[in-house]
Amino acid sequence: MHHRFVITSLLAILTTTGGLPVRGAQSADKSSTPIRRVEDIVIYQDPKFYSAFPSIVRRPDGELIVAFRRAPERRALGEKQYSHTDPNSQLVLVRSRDGGKTWSHEPELLHAHPFGGSQDPCMIQLRDDTLVCTSYGWALLNADFAAKFSESLRHGSFAFLGGYVLRSKDGGRSWQGPFYPPHVGADNTTDIFGKPVPAYNRGAMCEGQDGRLYWVVAANTDTQPRRSETHLLISSDQGESWSYSCPVATDPKVTFNETSLYETPKGVLVAFMRTADFDDHTAVARSADHGKTFQRWQDAGFQGIPTTRCVCRINASCSSMAIATRRLAFAPACSTPNAQTSPMRGKLFCAKMAAMAIWGILGRR
Repeated sequence: MHHRFVITSLLAILTTTGGLPVRGAQSADKSSTPIRRVEDIVIYQDPKFYSAFPSIVRRPDGELIVAFRRAPERRALGEKQYSHTDPNSQLVLVRSRDGGKTWSHEPELLHAHPFGGSQDPCMIQLRDDTLVCTSYGWALLNADFAAKFSESLRHGSFAFLGGYVLRSKDGGRSWQGPFYPPHVGADNTTDIFGKPVPAYNRGAMCEGQDGRLYWVVAANTDTQPRRSETHLLISSDQGESWSYSCPVATDPKVTFNETSLYETPKGVLVAFMRTADFDDHTAVARSADHGKTFQRWQDAGFQGIPTTRCVCRINASCSSMAIATRRLAFAPACSTPNAQTSPMRGKLFCAKMAAMAIWGILGRR
């Protein structure tokens, strides 16, 4: 089976008073306009590769950039299935200069990790048009050697490398880094060299009104069974260095990890978090003091893993998320500008990217 990216050509789907019903939320108004697919456009496809986990930004001149993780299609090489961990997975990108109708055919290499495969590029475009991209890696080890890494996060014979940050000042033509964020003290895992893993996560960070970058990262407190919680890092130099701020969400029974962060017009930071051991419900945590502390997390009232926040530009009174579920379906949800509505429903502007088990991270613009 070929794996490809599909994006709606207009990137806009409107509802009047509600959206698709999601479990855990009240039913949408029956009079609302249903969401409908307008058109599918293939962004990238190559039967030799398994391509997944896209992230998209729009440049000031209208150019669209999609970064994604690309690895060999292992089933074409005799394997029974593909995996999210692959020693040859690299970060690549393609471009469109006609509003997404056509895309560059040959991807540009964004980054190749020297010790393993990279996953889940997450881009954000800053106010000065700088691009920042986060990722993390897995190293393939000899099975007997990998078994000795009792304090490492493992996936079969793969051991976790932790996260890193890349930065581009020229629209993704060249990249600075990698810059390695600090280890979060609550994380009890080490990398293949026995050192504490650098912080990581999948999901959109945000640039605050104060010009700083806010990034919610995951910390693995246990590996058997795997449990994690989330914490906030802050950068004042566009991702080159980071300072630890505070816990975002912890719970003795619920696991938190992949997070998209949004700052409301009133300066409140809102974290939309993927959970485990919580029936796949999205969790929300808020900070009203510029990331010094977060209020106790709350159930968002709907299922969806993970969330992607996207600010509505059609109606300034809402923001929205595209939510991927295990059924590979997409359910939109929405909140007011200050993300106070729960369950989150209302007018929405939803940019969607989907194919197989991939979902998009949307950056600024």
